[in-house]
Amino acid sequence: MSAASNDLQAWVGRSESVRDRIGATPVNALNATLDHKPVPAADGTELPPLWHWLYFLPLHRQSDIGADGHAKRGGFMPPVPLPRRMWAGSQFEFRSPVRVGDAVERTSTIADVTQKDGRTGKLVFVKVRHEVRCNGAAEPAIVEFHDIVYREPKRADDVDPPPQPAPTGAAWQREIVPDDVLLFRYSALTFNGHRIHYDRKYVTEVEGYPGLIVHGPLIATLLMDLVRRNAPEADVASFSFRAVRPTFDLHAFRVNGQLQPDGKTIKLWAQDHEGWLTMDAVATLR
Repeated sequence: MSAASNDLQAWVGRSESVRDRIGATPVNALNATLDHKPVPAADGTELPPLWHWLYFLPLHRQSDIGADGHAKRGGFMPPVPLPRRMWAGSQFEFRSPVRVGDAVERTSTIADVTQKDGRTGKLVFVKVRHEVRCNGAAEPAIVEFHDIVYREPKRADDVDPPPQPAPTGAAWQREIVPDDVLLFRYSALTFNGHRIHYDRKYVTEVEGYPGLIVHGPLIATLLMDLVRRNAPEADVASFSFRAVRPTFDLHAFRVNGQLQPDGKTIKLWAQDHEGWLTMDAVATLR
């Protein structure tokens, strides 16, 4: 193992805790962003799954922001020396409700750092475990694993992996137009400064993508919102998603869902305008 590998492994086990309060304004703002009718969130309103992402925002000073819009490497996150960063996927357990008015604490721990050689160069995968507790409870209300991948700069001779066809026969389907305003509003709600979501010059000229990238967490939220729209009484116990292919703002995309025969499992997926799979997900109901 190289010295650089040892340095990154030293970050495993690092932990930090952040406190917040579940206010109503972010809930109302995301409700509007997802195009629901306005229903003001009163104290005691239960957060839909994944809406805890509206809290514990990354409040880094402006002088601590790196060239890509994220915080400079080497604080809580390991100082990975690769420039391109993407949210690769997440796994969740929703153990008890989080409600408007709750005092909450999130404890985050670097669970793993793995280095690999991929078809387009070196990759570093960082897995972070988050535990969200409400009102001083001993047990977490939410347990989340967040998978982040760092990649080398895009090269002219890079060959993208072959796309996968999206499943067919969705019972639930919704078309999403990822315009600049939607991407801006979601970035603002999550205080996400990553330039790939709003800076077209940066994302095309520096990172080599054809357009603005739709946030992986936004697509995951839209998948869970599809469940909310079609099965509003569903009680989600767990959820996981895997980003398969980037989604760009150049075309509309679709989110899809299908309740499985066991009545407890919901298969969810997103597809681009050409029918290629972009996100694969599954929700389990209680």
